[in-house]
Amino acid sequence: MVSHVMMRFSVVSFLLIFLGTLIISCQAAATSPRNLAFVRTRGSHFVLHGSPFLFNGFNSYWMMHVAADPNQRYKVSEVFREASAAGLSVCRTWAFSDGGDLPLQISPGTYDERVFQGLDFVVSEARKYGIRLILSLVNNYNDFGGRPQYAKWGRNAGAQINSDDDFYTHPLLKDYYKNHIRRVVTRFNTITRTFYKDDPTIMAWELMNEPRCQADYSGRTVNGWVEEMARFVKSLDRKHLLEIGMEGFYGDTMPQRKQVNPGYQVGTDFITNNLITDIDFATIHAYPDIWLSGKSEDEQMGFMERWMSNHWNDARTVLKKPLVIAEFGKSSKDAGFSLNERDLYMGNVYRDIYRFARTGGTMSGSLVWQLMAQGMDEYNDGYDIVLSQSPSTAGIMSRQSHAMNALSHLFSTHHNNNNDNNNGPHAHVNGVMVTRGHHASTNVKHGHGRGHRHQRKSNIGHLHGKHINP
Repeated sequence: MVSHVMMRFSVVSFLLIFLGTLIISCQAAATSPRNLAFVRTRGSHFVLHGSPFLFNGFNSYWMMHVAADPNQRYKVSEVFREASAAGLSVCRTWAFSDGGDLPLQISPGTYDERVFQGLDFVVSEARKYGIRLILSLVNNYNDFGGRPQYAKWGRNAGAQINSDDDFYTHPLLKDYYKNHIRRVVTRFNTITRTFYKDDPTIMAWELMNEPRCQADYSGRTVNGWVEEMARFVKSLDRKHLLEIGMEGFYGDTMPQRKQVNPGYQVGTDFITNNLITDIDFATIHAYPDIWLSGKSEDEQMGFMERWMSNHWNDARTVLKKPLVIAEFGKSSKDAGFSLNERDLYMGNVYRDIYRFARTGGTMSGSLVWQLMAQGMDEYNDGYDIVLSQSPSTAGIMSRQSHAMNALSHLFSTHHNNNNDNNNGPHAHVNGVMVTRGHHASTNVKHGHGRGHRHQRKSNIGHLHGKHINP
């Protein structure tokens, strides 16, 4: 009797050990660099492993800053773990902190290795949880240094700097920025033992968070800077995608499109800037509650729908490049805010994103602003979402993730079927194979609430990096 029990125990133990080893091996294989692929573009859509890639994702700008303290790194892991469980597959975060508190770049060319190792950890954890990164390289605003810090460094070096806009044209400031690009792109990760430029975990580089230029509202000054910096990034790294970080404001290229702007320009030109050859995809940000402060909820939501629709159409027909809604959200500081209102608003935005995406993949994904871990009140900017504390919001985000993933598989299946049988009932839509009269079957339960309104965000210092006033 004892021998049978011991035998059964030994068999069960063996199976448990075997399964545990298999799971660990599979996880290691899944995150091994040789089993990862770089996200690329084909026409106006993303591809991964040669198949269409659509996604749902998030912003968490704070990750490197927090991970610089090894005792706080569990917060990064918590967000990646919860995001992965919700099917979120792309994260946008900062790869800059210039001067000021806990800087990555202490002064031009001088870096804090502790903070760089924090970024190493972020990249490593993203790989572990199967999440791709978009890494932004500098801020337009003074949060985390940004253009103002570069201008200050130039003045301290004796250069004649007239305004922060000299960042785009002054040779010294451009050299400072190029050096930062080089240091980040060629960084050797102390955890993964992989150079950043060789790591498929990184989906794309972003030149700047929300570039603006008061000295030239036409967009030409920013355009010259984008051309030069994009060429420089590609000279270092042709494996990764590159985007500008734009909000989507129109300039002089298509004067009729200026009426889509929220009543003003910011010195960028969505069309000309994104037509630059070395820019791989376009982005827009959307904050109608800030840009149209004082307008009714219906007016703000109407603007949101026009903003997405016009940019989607231009990305599809003019740029012929993928489009990503790289920032959107709803603040708890909104007048009349409730979790239900946030869920309804996000559901509406997701519904429209999916509706555009299913026509061929040009509208390729979105990144909500923003996810945080528990116990991060000092980083609270009103837009924070803690998935474990917001099950209804997590459910909406998860359903959108599964819907976009199902759409990717649908496009991929139709593409593969077409390779096997060119006589099937298929149609080309922007280079992607779609069955006529058929769309992905999903369980997305989008809300139909209206409105997105809140009080203007107060000064939140380093917490956000969003500019409030036009």
